Amino acid sequence: MGRPYSLDLRERVIAAVEAGTSSRAAARQFSVSASSAIKWVDRFRRSGSAAPSRMGGRKRAPLNEQRDFLLSLIEEQSDLTLEEIRLRLLERDVEVCVAAIWRFFDRNGISFKKNRARRRAGQARRGRRAPAMATGSASA
Repeated sequence: MGRPYSLDLRERVIAAVEAGTSSRAAARQFSVSASSAIKWVDRFRRSGSAAPSRMGGRKRAPLNEQRDFLLSLIEEQSDLTLEEIRLRLLERDVEVCVAAIWRFFDRNGISFKKNRARRRAGQARRGRRAPAMATGSASA
């Protein structure tokens, strides 16, 4: 990812536009794109600042604040699916995707492995077995 243009350059482009030059002409004069010049002038007129906004933006680990709720939820009902957990979070006005829930549990070392208590459909059986043959000889 690139860096934002310097504040000095932004201010010079804005000053040229405020002095009467069009945004496109100022962009050509300072060798920046027309869309950048237009956005900088618009931002300056709306907020009074030419400074770039923060880069990056994803909030890391959005479910950390819900840790106690999630851990108590799976303690009470260990067979909930990730989609059911997502719906319970939605009731609390926390909107996340299933992948975020999976990452939360993975980070906290919680897995949903199958075990005897939660066994899904077993393998297909062929029916009852024939009784084992008796060992030893039978005299008739």
